[in-house]
Amino acid sequence: MALKDLLVHVDQSERAPLRLRLAADLACRHRSHLTAIYVRELNPAQLDELSTAELGWGSAEAINYANQSIRRSIEAAAERLRALLEEKKQEHGLDIEWRCLDGVGSIVVPQHARFADLCILSQDMPISRTEYTFAERILFVTGRPVMFIPARGSFDTLGRHIVVAWNSSRPSARAVNDALPLIERAEQVTVLALNPADFIDQYGALPPEHMVEHLKRHGASVKGIWHNNVPAESIADTLQAEAHRLNADLIVAGAFGHPKLWEKLMGGVTRDLLARVNLPILMSY
Repeated sequence: MALKDLLVHVDQSERAPLRLRLAADLACRHRSHLTAIYVRELNPAQLDELSTAELGWGSAEAINYANQSIRRSIEAAAERLRALLEEKKQEHGLDIEWRCLDGVGSIVVPQHARFADLCILSQDMPISRTEYTFAERILFVTGRPVMFIPARGSFDTLGRHIVVAWNSSRPSARAVNDALPLIERAEQVTVLALNPADFIDQYGALPPEHMVEHLKRHGASVKGIWHNNVPAESIADTLQAEAHRLNADLIVAGAFGHPKLWEKLMGGVTRDLLARVNLPILMSY
């Protein structure tokens, strides 16, 4: 298996170039087509700036100037990212595509992500416990695996050492299957099961050793680690701490949520991971 079609979402943020570089490295290793999508929309700071100008009873000329300044910033960011993408094309001989579109990112991006094997996004912080972020919405509405790049930290590679967070659930199984192209090419894979005795006792789940053997049949170099008696509120932090200890560069995990009704019932571990993620993480719903 291989990743043939990657999509990376880039924007005006300082982290967008890093996201683009990581996506290009992944595309190079998998010989994938890489599409970078940039949506011309105002970021929160620009929305505040424009609102301030309009509500401050500024002159029409002042409001127009603010509008034009913001538009120039949006176009300048797009041009910088397009130039970086072209640089990566020349450096790696990549098959690339640049899409610069108008609209609302949370509406536009899912439509394009559905035609990709993997969508690469920035992690963004939850506004509150009762609202989904842009990244969470993309995860739950695309029907595709999503890779989140943390808002902080430095990362050189993706998918050379993968930690699979295994809990015998449907979302966990879906995430592992979606990540197989990465798992098959990884230098090392670690199946990490936290509180596996709970899954076995409560649901009759098979021991996590079965997942280790399954991934070995895909040609991966795999080992298993499991810990019991991890408090529920510590699972997300324990998972990430163990991944750091192992020098992993990617976590694979299932996601829990209820997007059809937009219920505010995202699973606690999922929410904690997305809110405090400090390593790139691939999630599937």
